[in-house]
Amino acid sequence: MESTVSDFTEGGITGKLVRFMLPILGALVLQAAYGAVDVLMVGWFGTTEGLSGVSTGSSIVNLVTFVLTGLASGITVILGNCIGSRNTEKAGRTIGAAVTFFFVIGIILTVLLIVLARPLALLMKAPPEAVENTVSYVRICGGGILFIIAYNVISCIMRGIGNSRLPLIFVAIACAANIVGDYTLIAIFHMDEAGAAIATVGAQALSVMLSLVILRRQKLPFTVRKADLILGRDLLPFLRIGAPIALQELMTQISFLALIAFINNIGLAASGGYGVANKIVTFVMLIPSSIMQSLSSFIAQNAGAGREDRARQTMHTGMLLGAGIGIIMFSLAFFCGEAISNIFASDESVIMRSAEYLRGFAPEAVVTSILFSFMGYFSGHGKTLFVMIQSMMQTFLVRLPVAWIMSVQPDPSLTMIGLAAPLATVFGIVINAAYYLYCRKNDPGIHRQKRSFQSS
Repeated sequence: MESTVSDFTEGGITGKLVRFMLPILGALVLQAAYGAVDVLMVGWFGTTEGLSGVSTGSSIVNLVTFVLTGLASGITVILGNCIGSRNTEKAGRTIGAAVTFFFVIGIILTVLLIVLARPLALLMKAPPEAVENTVSYVRICGGGILFIIAYNVISCIMRGIGNSRLPLIFVAIACAANIVGDYTLIAIFHMDEAGAAIATVGAQALSVMLSLVILRRQKLPFTVRKADLILGRDLLPFLRIGAPIALQELMTQISFLALIAFINNIGLAASGGYGVANKIVTFVMLIPSSIMQSLSSFIAQNAGAGREDRARQTMHTGMLLGAGIGIIMFSLAFFCGEAISNIFASDESVIMRSAEYLRGFAPEAVVTSILFSFMGYFSGHGKTLFVMIQSMMQTFLVRLPVAWIMSVQPDPSLTMIGLAAPLATVFGIVINAAYYLYCRKNDPGIHRQKRSFQSS
């Protein structure tokens, strides 16, 4: 049997961090592509109503998925700490409680999404001619939400024990199956948004089943007994960590909807330009996101082992690595925005508006790596409540107010609206740096994190 565990408490940091990060980055790239396939296939082979249904319906399903993934991220931190402290018994109990909890949540969400699909479609202001398509997409995905949850829980477990390669394999399987399913059901059988939803659920189901087969062949550092499959006290530690991240994801998604509303008021070209720019922004943010996820697992192990010096060094490494790559991404977004936007659109006014937004957003490619490294550091120590609070402060004190103010100016500039993102991030860096220095000086919990995890 192959061992799935990586020990991050010893050896060179940069090499191990990069090796762990690359599969996470690959998985994020595939997930971004996965989300685009349904829209592309329905756009090419389906109807306009079906395309609207997929677009609106997927935003509803994604909101649920992102919140649950944030909640499941608590498993990654707890398991990383258990591996670092060699507490394999607690790891088994945590996984048993998590599996039971998410199974119950999955059943509840299945019922809610099927029953509330129509009210949700109307709440999202789906065009009247696309309401039925939206309802169809949400109900089918709701019927298979257990598979979507299971995939994310399994991935969080694997990252928690230091294995980022298997989640990459799982998402690659799902992505390939989704492409085949989409083409078959939409292009050949003309099932429109229903085909896209069935392909999505089927791909996730296949990925989950194959991942379970693969995991049976692995040498796992824990054992889950039947007695562990209960909603007991081992549920609270990972919920305490994951709940703030889940709330943060919920607020973030809501803020994105508000930002879209601001820009939609400017006009059709601005709305289209932002839509194109947002696709590019998704890929720009992949490096910082992969660094943050990697640091959470890496630092959780070192916190469990009492290696605080190594945890801090890992954070600094993440900052330097991300900012170095971010300079390249900044140059591309700032100087080549029109050329890149041309890949996604043919309307010249849309391309110009997209490039305009990217020029303002471009500094985010550099500063966000510094912010996300701080966030990964604090998440790895279980301080997700602070991570949530500082994120909400950035969003509601800086990013949304600045974007709204810029959007209501005469002849509003998308460059100035785009600049709201890096301004909010710099604000977040100041908050995180101040809290980091406070923790170093006053030791309010970081250096006692090993004991607090183990006593949970």
